[in-house]
Amino acid sequence: MPNTPADAPLDDHSFAAWAAARAGERLLEVRAEGLQGRELKDAGDRAAQDLLAALLAEHRSGDAVLSEEAEDDTARLDARRVWIIDPLDGTREFSEPPREDWAVHVALWEGGELTAGAVAQPALGEVAGTADVAPAPERAPGPPRLAVSRSRPPAITDDLVAALGAELVPMGSAGIKVLAVVRGVVDAYVHAGGQYEWDSAAPVAVARAAGLHTSRIDGSPLIYNQPNPLLPDLIVCRPELTEQILAVTTRP
Repeated sequence: MPNTPADAPLDDHSFAAWAAARAGERLLEVRAEGLQGRELKDAGDRAAQDLLAALLAEHRSGDAVLSEEAEDDTARLDARRVWIIDPLDGTREFSEPPREDWAVHVALWEGGELTAGAVAQPALGEVAGTADVAPAPERAPGPPRLAVSRSRPPAITDDLVAALGAELVPMGSAGIKVLAVVRGVVDAYVHAGGQYEWDSAAPVAVARAAGLHTSRIDGSPLIYNQPNPLLPDLIVCRPELTEQILAVTTRP
């Protein structure tokens, strides 16, 4: 986990990783307080939001923020730099210790593009960020492995299994699924069940830095800092699988 100096790192890549790690540390503290169920979920959301808001206010005071856990300030639409954050991605998984498949997302949108981002996996003490993420490793032999939700896999999953002979690998939050593609644990993550910008911004930034394909399921670009932050679908996959996956997801 990155060091936590008194002052935040100066460059945006390092700041994203540092802030995500700090929020992750705070979430581990909350998880150790003995709360359960809804109380634990709510306490985690509040604690991570409060910490990230404070860090951004102190160290990136001139930037706008879009967060799942804060009221949307539409002034961000005229801002040059916007931090898109999900203080606790995978609240359900967080509330079920000792599960590890939950995350913290911190991304920077700048002038129309995602320019920096980090996804912390606090229960493992790991952070993947745009500063130093390694290229995705070579694909393992065998059928494509597809990350899916443990409880709500999208209907398009059946089509992908039929067309690609894919193996399904259930796991938790959106960030964790994307990191699984980055790390070569799976080969693709295809989602079509509804998400928002904060669900995918940081993971997508990291995936792009690792050389992976990212798009919507119709092949169009993922566009951030929109008036309506709904961004309901995405594909993150190894480049060599892009054509095969799009052939299924764009089928009439």
